[in-house]
Amino acid sequence: MASGPLTVGYVRAMIRMSVFYPASDGATFDHDYYRDHHVPLCQTTWNPVSATIDKGVDGPNVAAVHITFESAEAMQAALAHEGSAAIMADVANYTTITPVIQVSEVVA
Repeated sequence: MASGPLTVGYVRAMIRMSVFYPASDGATFDHDYYRDHHVPLCQTTWNPVSATIDKGVDGPNVAAVHITFESAEAMQAALAHEGSAAIMADVANYTTITPVIQVSEVVA
């Protein structure tokens, strides 16, 4: 069995961490703070390949962010960064929603 990173065609597969914020009665979410402060803090601290933000229009979530890393190891190193504690503490500044996290391999 081959070892090393999985490749799709000529592109090395990356890892995406998606953080979803499910809609619920009485929950609050400050989209401006999230866009202008929280996600930039994540980008500065973790230095991902990319980060994209969704603002829910219809469906189960009011918001989501999709953060892409070069590899699972890069994601693990980012999450272990000492600045991650500040990121987690910042959540209370923009929402009362408990986020749902999904980690995926980008296949196409």
